[in-house]
Amino acid sequence: MKGMTLENIALACKGEYIGDPELKNKEVEGIVIDSRKVEKDFLFIAVKGARVDGHDFAKAVYEKGAACVLVEKEIDNDGKPYILVKSTLVAIQILAAYYRRILGIRVVGITGSVGKTSTKEMIAAVLSTKYKVLKTEGNYNNGIGLPLTIFNLRQEHQIAVLEMGISEFGEMHVLAEIARPDICVITNIGQAHLETLKSRDGILKAKSEIFDFINHNGRIILNGDDDKLSTIEKIKDIKPIFFGRGENNNVYASNVESKGLEGMQCVIHVNGTRFPVIIPIPGEHMVNNALAATCVGKCFGLSNELIAQGIMKSRTISGRSNVIQKEKYTIIDDCYNANPVSMHKAIDLLALAKGRKIAILGDMMELGTDEAELHYEVGKYAVEKEIDYLICIGKRAQYIQKGAMDASNGKIHIVSRPDKSGIEEMLNRMLEEGDTILIKASHSMEFESIVKFIEEK
Repeated sequence: MKGMTLENIALACKGEYIGDPELKNKEVEGIVIDSRKVEKDFLFIAVKGARVDGHDFAKAVYEKGAACVLVEKEIDNDGKPYILVKSTLVAIQILAAYYRRILGIRVVGITGSVGKTSTKEMIAAVLSTKYKVLKTEGNYNNGIGLPLTIFNLRQEHQIAVLEMGISEFGEMHVLAEIARPDICVITNIGQAHLETLKSRDGILKAKSEIFDFINHNGRIILNGDDDKLSTIEKIKDIKPIFFGRGENNNVYASNVESKGLEGMQCVIHVNGTRFPVIIPIPGEHMVNNALAATCVGKCFGLSNELIAQGIMKSRTISGRSNVIQKEKYTIIDDCYNANPVSMHKAIDLLALAKGRKIAILGDMMELGTDEAELHYEVGKYAVEKEIDYLICIGKRAQYIQKGAMDASNGKIHIVSRPDKSGIEEMLNRMLEEGDTILIKASHSMEFESIVKFIEEK
């Protein structure tokens, strides 16, 4: 890792280097917080978690070849070097910010209430047609995950595409200081984390902290169809580039056509030109992702042809609108997280399916005082979209059931359960060949087990 010597690491995080002075100029080859991922000449940062304290492994990682460990308390290290700091969590963020500045790499930062991950995937796919790109993997988008992603950067990378997720005021300010994005993308302002952010205006304020450390020559890319984002006229003398379905946007789409669960196609208009694209991921919301990716691609000088190629190569990841085609069933795995907007989009996706449509929906967390009403509206929407079977699981999901019952025309089958117990037996009885099953809830509901069960049937 360029410039990441033990001495520089200690200086950057204001730590005390303890060990052989002659090793101070040694560069580490990687930085991890998981002792199982330690390799030769890595720096291991000992973090105290809810279940495991990394300090318990601080001595053992030397046997795996660790060059040094970073800890909050003195350790018996048999003469091996270590760096002592007040807080390893703070040190992680400081070191990531330091390393990002050393590399001088260009950064695309992506946030929003819905669609961050799928937009990140599409932007990375587009940029990868010309550049060496590092993107956020999995859910590494918070105060620990973002630094760990940055630690994976190497000199050969030209662009980092970083997802930035928050749930409280001030969090994005910290992430922005670490990432210092050259391009900021906001997908939308929806109804997520209302328990802490209170309202969509609060969400807009919190998400807008991404601009706090934007490069002064940077670009801002916003969803112009979003009623909150469309009000932004200028940030730090930077005029936003707007994307959306409306022709008033800088980049927009026409001739939008659904191919069912096989994907979408449309014509993208940008800078006075137009070009057709095929989006191999279903759902109309994927058109907006393609538009955002087009904006970013143009900022990096990509041709329309390369942008279209990148969009065509884009894919979803596990838990995010991931369509899994099995011999008997089609599964829509969207169980990584949920809020009212993403629930509606997932139901829209299910409605495209042929055959029986089954929605297994669970609790949406962190919605504050309006959680009952917001769940209720999801149930009503499932009926409007003519879903055949609705299975509601969880304490809050009872309101999804109530909304569906109140709106039901008698043709939809509705079941409610307090938890997942017995769900496998129920599915064994009811599933038929040709069914399409949507599984969606907040991450803490752990609906991955339901996806796995149906996959293995």
